Amino acid sequence: MKQFKTILGFELTNYFKNKIFVGVTLFLVAVIAVVMFFPRLSAALTSEESAEQERAVMLVETREGENAALIEQTFAAAFPAYEVHMSGFDVTELQAPITAGEADCAFFIESLTSYTYYVNNLSLYDTNTDIADEALRNIYRVSAMSAQGLPADEAAAILSAPIEHRVETFGKDQFQNYFYTYIMIFALYMVILLYGQMVAMSVATEKSSRAMEVLITSARPVAMMFGKVIAACLAGLVQLVCIFGSAFFFFRINQSDWGDNPIIHSIFNMPAELLLYMLLFFVLGFLIYAFLYGAVGSTASKLEDINTSVMPITMLFIIAFMVVIFSMSSGNVDNIWMLICSYIPFTSPMAMFTRIAMSTVPVYEIVISIAILIGSVFGVGVLSAKIYRVGVLLYGTTPKIGSVLKSVWKA
Repeated sequence: MKQFKTILGFELTNYFKNKIFVGVTLFLVAVIAVVMFFPRLSAALTSEESAEQERAVMLVETREGENAALIEQTFAAAFPAYEVHMSGFDVTELQAPITAGEADCAFFIESLTSYTYYVNNLSLYDTNTDIADEALRNIYRVSAMSAQGLPADEAAAILSAPIEHRVETFGKDQFQNYFYTYIMIFALYMVILLYGQMVAMSVATEKSSRAMEVLITSARPVAMMFGKVIAACLAGLVQLVCIFGSAFFFFRINQSDWGDNPIIHSIFNMPAELLLYMLLFFVLGFLIYAFLYGAVGSTASKLEDINTSVMPITMLFIIAFMVVIFSMSSGNVDNIWMLICSYIPFTSPMAMFTRIAMSTVPVYEIVISIAILIGSVFGVGVLSAKIYRVGVLLYGTTPKIGSVLKSVWKA
């Protein structure tokens, strides 16, 4: 235990003294601060008066003279971001104010069922025609009802009758849980790839400097491997706590400025139960991959061989990540692939957490998945320590997996 504490403290100190580690953490905290304060800064820089002056102008011209007033009123209500003006122009005169920048767009309405939309540069996200379709559809219905003798105000009331609905969810609301589930999966993806590589590089660096020959004779391999991996895990957790903790702190300061933004409120209103599951799967998932990276790093003869050596582990993790992301995007997180991945220790940290967050998972399935994962972490940790004990003393050409395992078995 004394050896483990010594190695753990030494590795943690190296992480916290690393200028890149500290700099990246502070940079990300600063970026999050800017994002969280953005609504307040935006409100301070843009006054209500200037916003009114900068509203885009929309021109509307119609041949439906009897419905011109209704069209103007309906379009003004349907397009609150625009100043809607009846142009009085002929169709050939609508191009000039748009190309000159005096108007953003224009509608020339030949009839209540046909119109032409004029715009200089059509944006990928321009939905004005969809809104105009619905507005003219309602005007046409009101006009048709009026022609049958129904007063226009009664026809408008019939068409605009409010509909109330309620949603009762017996399981999980996938939309509400999607965003923080995605953030957890992506954070785990980035941390494992980053810190896993750092563990492998640390082992390979010590091996290439021949310092390992002294270390391996003065400390037990299990203590060295667990010390390095747990130090990397703690450093990653500290970094994430700083980043996400500062995000939550800045959000609480600016909560009123964000209003009812569903995405932001969904992210920062994670249930305590899910937060605990997230931490558990995050730590266990990180440990099992970090042990693998450490073991593989010990077999590399040169630092240049690290990327090639860890490629199978990286590809395994990327495949697990893609399965989870595609399942989340499809809305079906209980498909057969996710069920299988929930019990494989190398994929369960992401797959099972995603199912817990976005579906209803029986308790016994969660218990089995966590039990398999915990057992696998210790098993892989011990095996990695044995590979580490053999691999760090192998120099020259990169040893094959079979020869390493054979040496571990004999040891």
